[in-house]
Amino acid sequence: QVQLVESGGGLVQPGGSLRLSCVGSGFTLDYPHIGWFRQAPGKEREGVSCISSSDGRTYYIESVKGRFTISRDKAGKTVYLQMNSLKPEDTAVYSCAAQTRCPFTPSTRYDAWGQGTQVTVSS
Repeated sequence: QVQLVESGGGLVQPGGSLRLSCVGSGFTLDYPHIGWFRQAPGKEREGVSCISSSDGRTYYIESVKGRFTISRDKAGKTVYLQMNSLKPEDTAVYSCAAQTRCPFTPSTRYDAWGQGTQVTVSS
């Protein structure tokens, strides 16, 4: 029922910026929150940031704090990830997913993964 579509990826130089968008529909009470994830080749997918649908609280992994900002539109249908001061190690496929909790915990469950959008940071 939940459908998510990511966009906004691309090629950017180190220190540059990108804004990713996650457009969703059909949200349910089971998976009320939206999180951003990334996966580099040969690496496990890691949660990057999430935002609570109930109180707007946000979470970031330490490596992106101060550089990335997650936000949502007024209707809660689109979640953004503003990425500034990008580094080569940020290169990955970024995906969004509906999830049961924010922040991430071992009990968090996910659903309705988007297709993903490629972010490449290189000179």
